[in-house]
Amino acid sequence: MVDFQQKSNYSIDDLIDIVRLLRSEGGCPWDREQTHESIKSDFIEETYEAIEAIDLNDTALLREELGDVLLQVVFHCRIEEETDSFRFDDVCDEVCKKLIIRHPHVFGDVSADTTDQVLKNWDAIKMKTKGQETYTDTLNSVAKSLPALMRAQKIGKRAMRAGMDFRCAQDAIDCISNEKAELDAAVASGNMQNIEEELGDLLFSCVNAARHLGVDAELALKTSTEKFIKRFSITEELTKAEDLDMKELPIEELDLYWNKAKSIINNTEENKND
Repeated sequence: MVDFQQKSNYSIDDLIDIVRLLRSEGGCPWDREQTHESIKSDFIEETYEAIEAIDLNDTALLREELGDVLLQVVFHCRIEEETDSFRFDDVCDEVCKKLIIRHPHVFGDVSADTTDQVLKNWDAIKMKTKGQETYTDTLNSVAKSLPALMRAQKIGKRAMRAGMDFRCAQDAIDCISNEKAELDAAVASGNMQNIEEELGDLLFSCVNAARHLGVDAELALKTSTEKFIKRFSITEELTKAEDLDMKELPIEELDLYWNKAKSIINNTEENKND
């Protein structure tokens, strides 16, 4: 057993100490074996669980999930501390300095009375501190590990700041039709490489339209996916009620049940709003 004094309440210092003990010789075999690479997917998972807590508006769950995210930060810091690279305090020091530098309107004498002015200053400072000399550099700096829709929307936003953008939302929407026509032509040609390329262009144009309409593309797709699952569930219930197996039905007949499910959901939503 490791030497540790249990308490009724713990602080960040205690968390750092607990992780150190878990990684020590007398600690946990599993924790000792972990590397940045072996637990990087856990970091992503914990972050998404925190986001789900926000979506659910569950403060107790959010508190728990933020703790799990914080554990990931402390754990990765401990791995680096063991090689004398950096410590948790160094991470805190760096982010504090970054916040101070990027908020000269708060910690300095720069004037920024609107959100637009704040963001303009932020981008200029970020480019300078990160050594980004071109607009292309700002696009390349967007993490490739982001979900594809999220990354596409962020890149589109940065391109907009460089002046490369549609004039209005309608132009962005019209581009969807153009890309759809190019996809149809690719499908007709039967060239899989062209099909993949044109399908990607179509998705990217949808993301640009979402950005111009003030819609989060990632959230929009998430909502549509949940809506699909809900309709699918009701469709299955309707077919089961008639002792039918969905996979045995022709798509034309299945579409009839799908439309019934859609009507049920719409009526339920209308009744909620009454």
